[in-house]
Amino acid sequence: MTSLLWILAFLFVLGALAYLRVSLLTSSIIAAVVMAIGTATEVVSPLSWIIFLIVALPLNVSAFRKNFLTKPILKIYRGIMPEMSSTEKEAIEAGTTWWEADLFAGNPDWKKLHNYPVARMSADEQAFLDGPVEEVCKMLNQHQVSHQLGDLPPEIWQYLKDNGFFAMIIKKKYGGLEYSAYAQSRVLQKLAGLSSELASTVGVPNSLGPGELLQHYGTTEQQDHYLPRLAQGLEVPCFALTSPEAGSDAGSIPDFGIVCKGQWEGEEILGMKLTWNKRYITLAPVATVLGLAFKLRDPDQLLGDKAELGITCALIPTDMEGVETGRRHFPLNCMFQNGPTRGNEVFVPLSFIIGGPEMAGQGWRMLVECLSVGRGITLPSNSAGGIKIAAVATGAYARIRRQFKLPIGKLEGIEEPMARIGGNAYLMDAVTSLTTTGIDLGEKPSVISAIVKFHLTDRMQKCVIDAMDIHGGKGVCLGPNNYLGRGYQAAPIAITVEGANILTRSMIIYGQGAIRCHPYVITEMESAFDTDANRGLDTFDAAIFGHIGFAISNLVRSFWLGVTSSRFSNAPYSDKTKRYYQQMNRFSANLALLSDMAMATLGGELKRKERISARLGDLLSQLYLTSATLKRYQDEGRQTEDLPLVQWAVEDSLYKLQDSLDDLLNNFPMGLGFVLRGIIFPFGRPLKRPSDVLDHKVATIMQTPCASRDRLGKGQFWTPCENNPVGVQEQTFKDILACEPLHAKVSKAAGKRIPFMWLDKIAAQGKALGVLTDEEVALLERAEIGRMKSINVDDFDPDELKAMAIGKQSHEQAA
Repeated sequence: MTSLLWILAFLFVLGALAYLRVSLLTSSIIAAVVMAIGTATEVVSPLSWIIFLIVALPLNVSAFRKNFLTKPILKIYRGIMPEMSSTEKEAIEAGTTWWEADLFAGNPDWKKLHNYPVARMSADEQAFLDGPVEEVCKMLNQHQVSHQLGDLPPEIWQYLKDNGFFAMIIKKKYGGLEYSAYAQSRVLQKLAGLSSELASTVGVPNSLGPGELLQHYGTTEQQDHYLPRLAQGLEVPCFALTSPEAGSDAGSIPDFGIVCKGQWEGEEILGMKLTWNKRYITLAPVATVLGLAFKLRDPDQLLGDKAELGITCALIPTDMEGVETGRRHFPLNCMFQNGPTRGNEVFVPLSFIIGGPEMAGQGWRMLVECLSVGRGITLPSNSAGGIKIAAVATGAYARIRRQFKLPIGKLEGIEEPMARIGGNAYLMDAVTSLTTTGIDLGEKPSVISAIVKFHLTDRMQKCVIDAMDIHGGKGVCLGPNNYLGRGYQAAPIAITVEGANILTRSMIIYGQGAIRCHPYVITEMESAFDTDANRGLDTFDAAIFGHIGFAISNLVRSFWLGVTSSRFSNAPYSDKTKRYYQQMNRFSANLALLSDMAMATLGGELKRKERISARLGDLLSQLYLTSATLKRYQDEGRQTEDLPLVQWAVEDSLYKLQDSLDDLLNNFPMGLGFVLRGIIFPFGRPLKRPSDVLDHKVATIMQTPCASRDRLGKGQFWTPCENNPVGVQEQTFKDILACEPLHAKVSKAAGKRIPFMWLDKIAAQGKALGVLTDEEVALLERAEIGRMKSINVDDFDPDELKAMAIGKQSHEQAA
């Protein structure tokens, strides 16, 4: 019995050392001390010492370990892991890792998360949001844009140019606004809540495009010429990457350039003949300068000894002979300018290459690095802005609209989708804030940008569907008073562009995350193919044994946190959020363990096991979304009235994480899922989806004027002007709530329950009964006008809906 207790105690000590990630040497010394205590108490035999020394000494003697352990492992590793292609290498090396690496490491430092600065706008940025952004929202009539003009009206185009909307990323020395990523996000959120066309038109020039590429890679001459013109709106930029044959697989673009001599402005110079056929290019029909990605070839080796130089980016004026632009695509009735561009053997100087001839072949790295920033701002912000408006507007509509003698928002069937909209609106705003904070700190978070692009556009689409279900015919019938239908139509566009969501989830998030975020994998890969054999062996030795210790630690952590339901793990607060932090500790360790197990069993095949990769990516993604939600709660002063929104968002994300983890274990390679399930879920799945009670609390916030509801829709366009049906409805919502006690007063005076409709008639009845003042009568009359405007749908003369009539009307208005 004494020996058994000692063995258990020894295993406990080893487990504790692994859990705490104590170094190999220190762990060996502590283990030896425990062995010595066992020897002193006559529990440990000499044979046990021999076994211990046989294991411990080779591991701690560097020369022995490298020659007899590391070298054979390195040989096996090289056979399992093929050397990365140059394209894969550039994609992996582009950008930086940030908070997602902490989540991947199995032991998140919550203090580090909460010490990141609170996202704030400067006075100038806030003034821009309250001034020009507010003004352009007042100018825009969405029905006119989408149904009549098929474009933004000319006065809005000019207003955008005159007020620097296309220059938010351009530095002040070139005449730009040089706004923070957070401010750009707030601007796009406000615009997107009103019009996807407006948000797309502003977002693209401030995302991946000539402005971004020029500032990072352009020559001085290119910067001095183009950036002031872009800032002043004298140039409209677009960037052409996607081809019919190369969508998600952008690295396979067939468009090409040939280095050759040709005539330029009357002289023979060294240049390029460019041939391209691009599709789906935003702003291409109206662009004056075209950013173009193509593969540059130098068959005569006029630039050096390489015939295939690789992907290259150049700036092409669209008024050049041979450049074809102007035609438009028709993306799901969303009338932002989007279309094809073509060119056949268009000769341009080498100086048109962004960065000059020395940047020939560097285009893929340029694109991946810049995309990691732009993809983290534009589409996620547009998605968040749309759902913030939808959440507050749906709450107002559900309180105004009555069926079965009740506001529909009080029906439990309606509360369920309402809670999904409200909880996601809180989460999505939180995610954009945390992500732009990282960008403003100088990060280029390629993994995070893929996470937020996929998950926020995906949640946006699902929430819009929920909102459409709640609004019913109000959402289906298009017209000036429909604030949902066009967003519903446009939702798949965000799902498709900047890396299709299926590809992003199944390949990009984990494909980059597993290598970039893992503390040892990228070092192992680089050292395995190091041309300096001795240096490679030294680096690989440190990495591989660090990796082994890391894997053992996460195995122990996963088991301990599973057995204890993570109740003894660290959390920065002891309030109702404590368990969320503890559950994330557990799932972070699970992610790290399962990543190592997947890489060990599949090796290089893992990148082809897209469903395994997707589920591992889901774990990392949901941890990031949950982190952002808790960070927002902290940054906003831990407002307890917001707790239902926080709880719903966190519990939904962690439940989704658990679902993906469960599916991963059910399909884990080599039948290891059963064993791993016993470690990770020793007592079964621990989490439940958000409860009906929590759904009710979120739906109540959405239908009640309060600080929490105000924070949910903060920064959006709420002005009750003629062109803003959401703003008008919001005013009606407040009027309706103010009318409810008046309705009760009249019902009491009349001695019967009067239906809550025809409020103007109730006003007249109340006035006749002498129970209402003139001001109260006016309120009821105003509320009835707003109520009918809110619940009615638009109708048209049949001729107004004929395509030819619309085209004629649009032409006349434009003229």
